[in-house]
Amino acid sequence: MKYSIGEFASMVGVTTDTLRLYERHDIIRPLKNNQNNYRFFHDLDVRDLLMSRFYRSMQIPLHEVASLMKEASSDEIMDKIGEARYQLELEIKRSTMLLHKMNEIQEELEQAKKSMYQCQIRRLPGRFRIKQTHKNDLLKREELKCVVQDWMEKLPYTYYSFKMENQDQAIGHDVTDYSWGLTLLEEDSVRLNAVMNDSVEYLPPTTCVSAVIVISQEEFISCDSFQFMLDYMEEHGYSIAGDITGKILLTEKMADHSRTYLEIYIPI
Repeated sequence: MKYSIGEFASMVGVTTDTLRLYERHDIIRPLKNNQNNYRFFHDLDVRDLLMSRFYRSMQIPLHEVASLMKEASSDEIMDKIGEARYQLELEIKRSTMLLHKMNEIQEELEQAKKSMYQCQIRRLPGRFRIKQTHKNDLLKREELKCVVQDWMEKLPYTYYSFKMENQDQAIGHDVTDYSWGLTLLEEDSVRLNAVMNDSVEYLPPTTCVSAVIVISQEEFISCDSFQFMLDYMEEHGYSIAGDITGKILLTEKMADHSRTYLEIYIPI
């Protein structure tokens, strides 16, 4: 029997747009009335439609489905299913990694809100970092572009961090000299095959005093922001043993203000 596109779509459980799409890929070939250009489908068309939808259900791309429907041996079909299975395994791996990272971030944020302005001793792993600003002003450096593009695609494994420059001269002054830039943990850089060049610096593992502070988004970072940490170090007999760094945990947007939560790391 012959069926109109609307009748056939409702009978086989797809939309008319899907039928038109599959027709454009030459997967199904309805009869056409040359006078009014109406399409008519017949009973056996459902087999090709069902088979093509079967392939698509395994996330085989539509243009590859079209090739399978035109000409493909059983071995070729099995190979194509194997390729789709491999891509799905990669996607599951990526999603599992992302879920684990999201759990880490959520736990980190929950802990940060509970321990505001409280000093603790922690061990930081090795990190890679690129310098993208002087204070809050972006730097125009050609060698940064390929790294920035690659590292931006690796969010949320990368994060935005600051580093104090010339800190020996900065301590005790109102405004410190600092820079912002993307940072990536050493272990993540290997797992994610991150792009590296001479613009990337390495920050080795270190033991530090850390604390979470809050500043307004437009505010310069000053020693006053973490003076309580310096006081804690003096009280406990610690001295600064490396570069002071920190990371943005989140930026809170409110009706009348915005503020940024920063975790500060002072190596000891």
